[in-house]
Amino acid sequence: MAASGIAPSDPKALFFDLMGTCCDWYSSILPALQAAPSIPALPVNELSQLAADWRAGFFHEVDTRRQAGQPLEDIDVTHRRVLNWLLLERGVTPAQWDDGVRNALVMAWHNQKIVLANGSTRLQLDIIKSSGLSFHTLLSSQLLGKTKPDAGMYRKALELMQVSPSEAIMVAAHAYDLRAAKKVGMSTVYIQRSTEDLTENMSILRKDVDFFIDGTKGGKDCGLGELATILGA
Repeated sequence: MAASGIAPSDPKALFFDLMGTCCDWYSSILPALQAAPSIPALPVNELSQLAADWRAGFFHEVDTRRQAGQPLEDIDVTHRRVLNWLLLERGVTPAQWDDGVRNALVMAWHNQKIVLANGSTRLQLDIIKSSGLSFHTLLSSQLLGKTKPDAGMYRKALELMQVSPSEAIMVAAHAYDLRAAKKVGMSTVYIQRSTEDLTENMSILRKDVDFFIDGTKGGKDCGLGELATILGA
């Protein structure tokens, strides 16, 4: 079954996670890694795992900083630090992949090929421009001064859009995001992606959200087209 749950009705505002939900980050990051200088420490068949570890490491770092009460930082700085750690673990030296190579890899996150989201406003603008996505408003953690899943980020977004939680839907491919949104009273739509939430039990998750869409099979819209149909858009 592609979709399940109680279909949202007549929302005044739809809040979308951006990179993991509306964009295919993997199709940008893997080619960027493949285009970097070839070295024995990183066989081609291990680059896919490096991409996945980079993504997971980013989430871990952001949440660690949030829980420690550390200030927000530019998403590029976070991506670069996590990349440095991963390369060090794999024995890749600065001489093999220098600052130029590493910075180019970090910038690949700005070029997604086919929004309430963590990250910087610059990153969001670059993604929207390169992907052709159309949103009315971009709300980044940089602008709101909070990072998901902090309840304050959702509440501030609702306040800015002048809608109550019951009038809003959070759409994401991340269980932690939707569980937090649900706690503040928002409706939730989960779009399953093959690159996200790899350790989540989907049977349990289906019960935690209001509506579940399987976006792992077919089509470039990754489930967004089905959401539009459900909402009558």
